[in-house]
Amino acid sequence: MSRHSRLQRRTFLQGLGAAMGLPLLEAMLPSSGFAASSAGLPKRMAFVFVPNGVIVPDWEPKGEGPTWQLSPTLEPLAKIKDKVSVCLGLAQDNARAKGDGPGDHARSSAAFLTGAHPVKTGGVDIKVGQSVDQVAAEKIGKLTRLPSIELGTEGGRNAGQCDSGYSCAYSNNISWKSATTPMSKEINPRLVFERLFGSADDRDAAKGRAKRDEYRKSILDLVTDDASKLKQQLGQTDRRKIDEYFTSVREIEQRIDRAREDDSKRKIPELALPNGIPKQLDEHFTLMFDLMTLAFQTDSTRIATFMMANEGSNRSYPMVGVNDGHHHLSHHQNKQDWIDQIKKIDKYLVGHFAKFLEKLDSIREGSGTLLDQSMIVYGSAIGDGNRHNHNDLPILLAGRGGGTIAAGRRLSYPKDTPLNNLFLSLLDRMDSGVDQLGDSTGRLKGLEG
Repeated sequence: MSRHSRLQRRTFLQGLGAAMGLPLLEAMLPSSGFAASSAGLPKRMAFVFVPNGVIVPDWEPKGEGPTWQLSPTLEPLAKIKDKVSVCLGLAQDNARAKGDGPGDHARSSAAFLTGAHPVKTGGVDIKVGQSVDQVAAEKIGKLTRLPSIELGTEGGRNAGQCDSGYSCAYSNNISWKSATTPMSKEINPRLVFERLFGSADDRDAAKGRAKRDEYRKSILDLVTDDASKLKQQLGQTDRRKIDEYFTSVREIEQRIDRAREDDSKRKIPELALPNGIPKQLDEHFTLMFDLMTLAFQTDSTRIATFMMANEGSNRSYPMVGVNDGHHHLSHHQNKQDWIDQIKKIDKYLVGHFAKFLEKLDSIREGSGTLLDQSMIVYGSAIGDGNRHNHNDLPILLAGRGGGTIAAGRRLSYPKDTPLNNLFLSLLDRMDSGVDQLGDSTGRLKGLEG
């Protein structure tokens, strides 16, 4: 490709009503070179939520700073350790009761990204606060096709009570567009895929979706002519990157199709099942993380949230030998056999998060990787599920924020340091221009090294 011609970053492949975004290519960068342009790449921000707290002794790593050692629960992060920091001492004070009595689970998810205390109600007068992801989406969402995406694996209603007089909206959502409006998550991978790659007409009209499904197997088939013309203009590195990207897209489509076929074969009377949701939790987690990766890779959005389960979830995890419910076991009362089962769940969830990070780190972008351009927070607003405490939270921060974060460290902060101080620091790196979020008292120090 001529060095005088350059692709626009928001270039799409077109075909039969479909528009497909592309990963970052060398041809989209200034002539000063691929590595030299890394500082100008977009930053991404994501928040991954896990319910019910953790077994703290097996979570907390040993050592300080960059010499920290992985704890038993965090062992799955071994391959990506130098790009993950463990933040200790952080708290969500507004998840505490403050005179409202029971309801720690609802308050945990409601306060996790808002740092605000939810109004205790089971009615329509819900109120908590705007979440960090939606603050960012409000500021920079116009730069991408989707301001943000909200993902999950468990459904749930927003009406009625789910925890000691608190609305189900609090337990089932972590993203809040405003103090009174939750951003409902999508748990169906096929619908997430259509949101990322389908046209507006396809997404909004069932008839359009049916027609599209009838005439094509893959969105790649629709844009193949445009892709072939584009590849003739590109260098070898860009052609290889597009081939790898197309392979990832097609694999996800095939897995979604298999999940849809599995659902169509299930004969469960008097139960309306959502179409395309995998039966196996392993596959569901992997698909949702892969879709988030594609969303970031194509710059379809720069902001995402993912609830690996709703707060207070009582899901079992037979794939790791845990057949009792997670929430039930989290009230372990120091029974060793219950503690051992929770430790298995904790490590299993971290394992899927680690695979997500490894995938981000395998995708080259500028002089680094997609993970280097990202800031990914993993954790909960409950520390120990048995105590229901909202300090000493299990918080991981992955990625280097475009070179603004010195990753791979154990960071210890004074007791009850607001978690929102971390979020405020991340918002600074997204150029949000925000000086206050929930109960923040300032920026979190030490992220730069």
